[in-house]
Amino acid sequence: MSDGNPPSSQPHQKSLIERIGHFLSGEPQDQEDLLEILRESQEKHLLDSDALSMMEGVMHVAEMRVRDIMIPRSQMVVVPREAELETIFPLVVEFAHSRFPVIEEDRSKVVGILLAKDLLAHALRNKALKVEDVMRPVNLVPESKRLNVLLKEFRTERNHMAIVVDEYGNAAGLVTIEDVLEQIVGKIEDEHDDDEVQEFISQRGEKEFILNALTPIEEFNDYFSADLEDDEYDTIGGLIVQRLEHFPKKGEKVEIGDFCFEVLRADNRRVHLLKLKIK
Repeated sequence: MSDGNPPSSQPHQKSLIERIGHFLSGEPQDQEDLLEILRESQEKHLLDSDALSMMEGVMHVAEMRVRDIMIPRSQMVVVPREAELETIFPLVVEFAHSRFPVIEEDRSKVVGILLAKDLLAHALRNKALKVEDVMRPVNLVPESKRLNVLLKEFRTERNHMAIVVDEYGNAAGLVTIEDVLEQIVGKIEDEHDDDEVQEFISQRGEKEFILNALTPIEEFNDYFSADLEDDEYDTIGGLIVQRLEHFPKKGEKVEIGDFCFEVLRADNRRVHLLKLKIK
Protein backbone atom coordinates (compact mmCIF):
# COMPACT_ATOMS: atom_id res chain seq x y z
CA MET A 1 0.00 0.00 0.00
CA SER A 2 1.53 3.29 -1.03
CA ASP A 3 2.00 6.10 1.48
CA GLY A 4 1.93 8.68 -1.28
CA ASN A 5 -0.94 11.03 -2.00
CA PRO A 6 -3.81 9.57 -4.03
CA PRO A 7 -4.00 10.61 -7.67
CA SER A 8 -5.86 13.88 -8.09
CA SER A 9 -9.00 14.01 -10.21
CA GLN A 10 -8.45 17.74 -10.80
CA PRO A 11 -7.24 18.96 -14.23
CA HIS A 12 -3.48 19.12 -14.59
CA GLN A 13 -2.13 22.51 -13.49
CA LYS A 14 0.83 23.73 -15.53
CA SER A 15 4.06 24.22 -13.61
CA LEU A 16 6.05 27.44 -13.87
CA ILE A 17 8.51 25.76 -16.23
CA GLU A 18 5.63 24.60 -18.49
CA ARG A 19 4.13 28.07 -18.56
CA ILE A 20 7.48 29.67 -19.42
CA GLY A 21 7.98 27.10 -22.18
CA HIS A 22 4.51 27.83 -23.51
CA PHE A 23 5.23 31.55 -23.45
CA LEU A 24 8.50 31.12 -25.33
CA SER A 25 7.02 28.79 -27.95
CA GLY A 26 4.01 31.01 -28.53
CA GLU A 27 1.96 28.02 -29.71
CA PRO A 28 -0.66 25.89 -27.93
CA GLN A 29 0.70 22.48 -26.97
CA ASP A 30 -2.62 20.71 -26.48
CA GLN A 31 -6.37 21.26 -26.63
CA GLU A 32 -6.51 22.77 -23.15
CA ASP A 33 -3.85 25.31 -24.19
CA LEU A 34 -5.93 26.25 -27.22
CA LEU A 35 -9.08 26.65 -25.14
CA GLU A 36 -7.18 28.82 -22.68
CA ILE A 37 -6.01 31.09 -25.48
CA LEU A 38 -9.53 31.35 -26.86
CA ARG A 39 -10.95 32.21 -23.43
CA GLU A 40 -8.31 34.86 -22.90
CA SER A 41 -9.19 36.30 -26.31
CA GLN A 42 -12.83 36.49 -25.25
CA GLU A 43 -11.87 38.25 -22.01
CA LYS A 44 -9.95 40.79 -24.08
CA HIS A 45 -13.04 41.24 -26.29
CA LEU A 46 -11.30 39.82 -29.37
CA LEU A 47 -14.05 37.17 -29.50
CA ASP A 48 -17.64 37.46 -28.40
CA SER A 49 -19.15 34.87 -26.10
CA ASP A 50 -21.18 33.22 -28.89
CA ALA A 51 -18.08 32.72 -31.06
CA LEU A 52 -16.20 31.24 -28.12
CA SER A 53 -19.09 28.91 -27.31
CA MET A 54 -19.21 27.64 -30.91
CA MET A 55 -15.44 27.08 -31.02
CA GLU A 56 -15.64 25.08 -27.80
CA GLY A 57 -18.56 23.16 -29.27
CA VAL A 58 -16.58 22.27 -32.40
CA MET A 59 -13.77 20.88 -30.26
CA HIS A 60 -16.12 18.91 -28.03
CA VAL A 61 -17.99 17.40 -31.00
CA ALA A 62 -14.77 15.66 -32.08
CA GLU A 63 -14.74 13.86 -28.71
CA MET A 64 -18.41 12.86 -28.59
CA ARG A 65 -20.07 9.72 -29.94
CA VAL A 66 -23.45 9.22 -31.55
CA ARG A 67 -24.72 7.40 -28.44
CA ASP A 68 -24.20 10.60 -26.43
CA ILE A 69 -26.90 12.57 -28.27
CA MET A 70 -29.18 10.08 -30.03
CA ILE A 71 -32.93 10.03 -29.49
CA PRO A 72 -33.73 6.66 -27.84
CA ARG A 73 -35.74 4.08 -29.77
CA SER A 74 -38.64 4.37 -27.32
CA GLN A 75 -39.04 8.07 -28.19
CA MET A 76 -38.93 7.73 -31.97
CA VAL A 77 -42.08 8.71 -33.86
CA VAL A 78 -42.43 5.93 -36.42
CA VAL A 79 -44.77 4.82 -39.19
CA PRO A 80 -45.54 1.19 -40.20
CA ARG A 81 -44.28 -0.05 -43.53
CA GLU A 82 -47.67 -1.47 -44.55
CA ALA A 83 -49.70 1.64 -43.61
CA GLU A 84 -51.61 3.43 -46.37
CA LEU A 85 -50.50 7.03 -46.85
CA GLU A 86 -53.97 8.38 -46.13
CA THR A 87 -54.01 6.84 -42.66
CA ILE A 88 -50.81 8.51 -41.43
CA PHE A 89 -51.70 12.11 -42.37
CA PRO A 90 -52.87 13.00 -38.84
CA LEU A 91 -49.67 11.66 -37.26
CA VAL A 92 -47.43 13.52 -39.70
CA VAL A 93 -49.32 16.77 -39.14
CA GLU A 94 -49.46 16.36 -35.37
CA PHE A 95 -45.72 15.82 -34.86
CA ALA A 96 -44.59 18.07 -37.73
CA HIS A 97 -41.34 16.21 -38.39
CA SER A 98 -39.84 16.29 -41.85
CA ARG A 99 -38.68 12.65 -41.65
CA PHE A 100 -40.11 9.52 -40.02
CA PRO A 101 -38.44 6.11 -39.51
CA VAL A 102 -40.39 3.32 -41.20
CA ILE A 103 -40.61 0.11 -39.19
CA GLU A 104 -41.41 -3.46 -40.18
CA GLU A 105 -42.54 -5.38 -37.09
CA ASP A 106 -41.33 -3.29 -34.19
CA ARG A 107 -39.15 -0.26 -33.47
CA SER A 108 -35.98 -2.33 -33.53
CA LYS A 109 -36.42 -3.03 -37.26
CA VAL A 110 -36.21 0.23 -39.21
CA VAL A 111 -36.43 -0.45 -42.94
CA GLY A 112 -36.67 3.02 -44.45
CA ILE A 113 -37.30 6.74 -44.01
CA LEU A 114 -40.50 8.55 -44.99
CA LEU A 115 -40.10 12.18 -46.01
CA ALA A 116 -43.09 14.41 -45.32
CA LYS A 117 -42.66 16.05 -48.72
CA ASP A 118 -42.89 12.64 -50.43
CA LEU A 119 -46.08 11.91 -48.51
CA LEU A 120 -47.64 15.15 -49.78
CA ALA A 121 -46.50 14.60 -53.36
CA HIS A 122 -47.83 11.06 -53.67
CA ALA A 123 -50.82 10.94 -51.34
CA LEU A 124 -52.61 13.76 -53.13
CA ARG A 125 -52.45 11.73 -56.35
CA ASN A 126 -52.98 8.22 -55.02
CA LYS A 127 -54.12 7.79 -51.41
CA ALA A 128 -54.09 4.01 -51.76
CA LEU A 129 -50.29 3.93 -51.89
CA LYS A 130 -48.50 2.43 -48.91
CA VAL A 131 -45.57 3.84 -46.99
CA GLU A 132 -43.24 1.20 -48.42
CA ASP A 133 -44.05 2.48 -51.93
CA VAL A 134 -42.57 5.92 -51.28
CA MET A 135 -40.07 5.41 -48.44
CA ARG A 136 -36.39 6.11 -48.99
CA PRO A 137 -33.36 3.98 -48.01
CA VAL A 138 -32.30 4.18 -44.39
CA ASN A 139 -28.84 5.38 -43.34
CA LEU A 140 -27.46 3.21 -40.51
CA VAL A 141 -24.64 4.28 -38.19
CA PRO A 142 -23.05 2.56 -35.17
CA GLU A 143 -23.45 3.98 -31.67
CA SER A 144 -19.69 4.49 -31.45
CA LYS A 145 -19.31 6.78 -34.48
CA ARG A 146 -17.76 10.16 -33.64
CA LEU A 147 -20.00 13.17 -34.19
CA ASN A 148 -17.50 15.07 -36.32
CA VAL A 149 -17.28 12.09 -38.68
CA LEU A 150 -21.08 11.80 -38.80
CA LEU A 151 -21.46 15.51 -39.55
CA LYS A 152 -19.08 15.19 -42.49
CA GLU A 153 -21.06 12.21 -43.79
CA PHE A 154 -24.33 14.11 -43.44
CA ARG A 155 -22.89 16.91 -45.55
CA THR A 156 -21.23 14.83 -48.25
CA GLU A 157 -24.13 12.35 -48.60
CA ARG A 158 -26.81 15.02 -48.15
CA ASN A 159 -28.56 13.05 -45.43
CA HIS A 160 -30.39 14.66 -42.53
CA MET A 161 -31.23 11.60 -40.43
CA ALA A 162 -29.50 8.37 -39.49
CA ILE A 163 -30.73 5.35 -37.54
CA VAL A 164 -28.34 4.32 -34.78
CA VAL A 165 -27.83 0.56 -34.49
CA ASP A 166 -26.40 -1.49 -31.64
CA GLU A 167 -23.91 -4.34 -31.87
CA TYR A 168 -26.70 -6.72 -32.90
CA GLY A 169 -27.89 -4.56 -35.78
CA ASN A 170 -31.08 -3.49 -34.03
CA ALA A 171 -32.20 0.14 -33.99
CA ALA A 172 -31.14 1.82 -30.75
CA GLY A 173 -32.31 5.30 -31.67
CA LEU A 174 -31.96 8.04 -34.25
CA VAL A 175 -29.83 11.12 -34.78
CA THR A 176 -30.31 14.11 -37.07
CA ILE A 177 -27.99 16.73 -38.48
CA GLU A 178 -29.77 19.25 -36.26
CA ASP A 179 -28.86 17.21 -33.18
CA VAL A 180 -25.18 17.41 -34.14
CA LEU A 181 -25.27 21.12 -35.00
CA GLU A 182 -26.89 21.90 -31.66
CA GLN A 183 -23.76 20.60 -29.96
CA ILE A 184 -21.89 23.43 -31.70
CA VAL A 185 -24.31 26.36 -31.84
CA GLY A 186 -26.67 25.50 -28.98
CA LYS A 187 -30.39 24.75 -29.05
CA ILE A 188 -31.99 25.47 -32.43
CA GLU A 189 -35.53 26.70 -31.80
CA ASP A 190 -38.39 26.08 -34.19
CA GLU A 191 -39.11 29.01 -36.49
CA HIS A 192 -42.42 29.63 -34.72
CA ASP A 193 -41.24 29.16 -31.14
CA ASP A 194 -41.01 32.87 -30.36
CA ASP A 195 -44.43 33.60 -31.77
CA GLU A 196 -46.49 30.86 -30.24
CA VAL A 197 -48.10 31.20 -26.87
CA GLN A 198 -46.09 29.52 -24.13
CA GLU A 199 -49.19 28.11 -22.40
CA PHE A 200 -51.48 25.63 -24.11
CA ILE A 201 -54.57 27.72 -23.40
CA SER A 202 -54.62 31.52 -23.07
CA GLN A 203 -57.84 33.45 -22.41
CA ARG A 204 -58.30 36.62 -24.48
CA GLY A 205 -61.91 37.49 -23.74
CA GLU A 206 -65.00 36.32 -21.88
CA LYS A 207 -65.61 33.51 -24.37
CA GLU A 208 -62.51 33.76 -26.55
CA PHE A 209 -59.26 31.81 -26.17
CA ILE A 210 -55.99 31.23 -28.02
CA LEU A 211 -54.91 27.59 -28.20
CA ASN A 212 -51.59 26.03 -28.99
CA ALA A 213 -52.49 23.32 -31.53
CA LEU A 214 -50.43 20.85 -29.48
CA THR A 215 -52.84 21.22 -26.54
CA PRO A 216 -53.66 17.68 -25.37
CA ILE A 217 -57.35 16.89 -25.81
CA GLU A 218 -57.42 15.59 -22.25
CA GLU A 219 -56.18 18.95 -20.95
CA PHE A 220 -58.71 20.78 -23.15
CA ASN A 221 -61.52 18.66 -21.72
CA ASP A 222 -60.39 19.32 -18.15
CA TYR A 223 -60.12 23.08 -18.74
CA PHE A 224 -63.51 23.50 -20.46
CA SER A 225 -65.38 20.60 -18.81
CA ALA A 226 -65.78 19.16 -22.30
CA ASP A 227 -65.88 15.61 -23.61
CA LEU A 228 -64.07 15.75 -26.96
CA GLU A 229 -62.98 12.28 -28.06
CA ASP A 230 -59.29 11.47 -27.76
CA ASP A 231 -59.33 7.85 -28.93
CA GLU A 232 -57.62 8.52 -32.28
CA TYR A 233 -55.82 11.84 -31.70
CA ASP A 234 -53.94 13.21 -28.73
CA THR A 235 -54.01 16.93 -29.56
CA ILE A 236 -56.51 19.57 -30.63
CA GLY A 237 -54.49 20.14 -33.81
CA GLY A 238 -54.81 16.47 -34.76
CA LEU A 239 -58.55 16.60 -34.13
CA ILE A 240 -58.94 19.66 -36.38
CA VAL A 241 -57.04 17.96 -39.21
CA GLN A 242 -59.27 14.90 -38.85
CA ARG A 243 -62.43 17.02 -39.09
CA LEU A 244 -61.22 19.00 -42.12
CA GLU A 245 -59.67 15.94 -43.84
CA HIS A 246 -56.83 18.06 -45.25
CA PHE A 247 -53.99 20.29 -44.09
CA PRO A 248 -55.72 23.37 -42.62
CA LYS A 249 -55.16 26.88 -43.93
CA LYS A 250 -55.30 30.15 -42.05
CA GLY A 251 -58.89 31.28 -41.53
CA GLU A 252 -60.53 27.86 -41.85
CA LYS A 253 -63.08 27.09 -39.15
CA VAL A 254 -64.37 23.94 -37.49
CA GLU A 255 -67.37 23.74 -35.18
CA ILE A 256 -67.63 20.96 -32.62
CA GLY A 257 -70.67 21.36 -30.40
CA ASP A 258 -70.45 24.75 -28.67
CA PHE A 259 -66.82 25.21 -29.68
CA CYS A 260 -65.83 27.16 -32.81
CA PHE A 261 -62.16 26.72 -33.78
CA GLU A 262 -60.45 29.06 -36.25
CA VAL A 263 -56.97 28.41 -37.65
CA LEU A 264 -54.72 31.40 -36.89
CA ARG A 265 -51.43 29.95 -38.09
CA ALA A 266 -50.58 26.85 -40.09
CA ASP A 267 -48.08 25.74 -42.68
CA ASN A 268 -47.85 22.76 -45.02
CA ARG A 269 -46.75 20.54 -42.15
CA ARG A 270 -49.06 21.26 -39.22
CA VAL A 271 -51.37 23.64 -37.39
CA HIS A 272 -49.64 26.00 -34.95
CA LEU A 273 -52.25 28.32 -33.40
CA LEU A 274 -56.02 28.28 -33.05
CA LYS A 275 -58.63 30.76 -31.89
CA LEU A 276 -61.49 29.31 -29.88
CA LYS A 277 -64.88 30.96 -29.43
CA ILE A 278 -67.50 29.42 -27.18
CA LYS A 279 -71.13 29.91 -28.20
